[in-house]
Amino acid sequence: MEFPNTGDFLAGRLRDKLSQDDLEFIESLVVETRQGETGDVLLSRGAVTEQSTILISGYIFRTIESGDRRFIVGVHVPGDFVDLHGFALKRLDHSIVAAGPITYGIAPHERLRDALEQRPRVARALWFATLLDAAIHRKWIQMLEQLDAPRRIAHIYCELHRRFELVGQANARSLRTPFTQIDLADMCGVSAIHANRAVGKLRELELAEIRRGDLYTSDWDALRTYAQFQADYLYGDGPLRFDQDWL
Repeated sequence: MEFPNTGDFLAGRLRDKLSQDDLEFIESLVVETRQGETGDVLLSRGAVTEQSTILISGYIFRTIESGDRRFIVGVHVPGDFVDLHGFALKRLDHSIVAAGPITYGIAPHERLRDALEQRPRVARALWFATLLDAAIHRKWIQMLEQLDAPRRIAHIYCELHRRFELVGQANARSLRTPFTQIDLADMCGVSAIHANRAVGKLRELELAEIRRGDLYTSDWDALRTYAQFQADYLYGDGPLRFDQDWL
């Protein structure tokens, strides 16, 4: 692979607007790769950071703790720069945690500073990636307000499947994840018992079956319809697709 650490960055969206030179510069941002396992905290809430993380393989959670409750407020897939916010903020209001085995790259903030000063197209791509995170967060807020638990779970899986499609890693009949029932509950703001019932509802409706975090379906379109999922907020297709000239 020509860009082993950053080849999935903005794939299916703005990546094809970047020059070969820009792509090589983005790859050079990563000075080190590391491995992680389930529960590893890559960055704790409030900790000062001088580097940002790009996910190469696996899943990463954004989490917020409140009392004895954990809330999963975001899920990252390969190609995502997980904590670019930390470049400007230096401390995050949430934690970055491995969800299963992961491989990730480290981009020092001094290299990101070089991008801002020397590479306007790369800087805009990084800015776009951060704004894309915000679009996903807004959709999650709407999803949690508007949908019942079975549809919330279906929506999350439909979103993740589409994000894997954009980076060319989707399976036509399944989505493999390391998620536990508690993870699904913490994503949807419900109890584990409620999440279990919601998973059962999807099975009862013959839309999907979730076993040990892996979702199996014979009809993604039917699942998307049930979840009221429309992918345009991911900026990969539809009316929000970014296809105009760049800079």
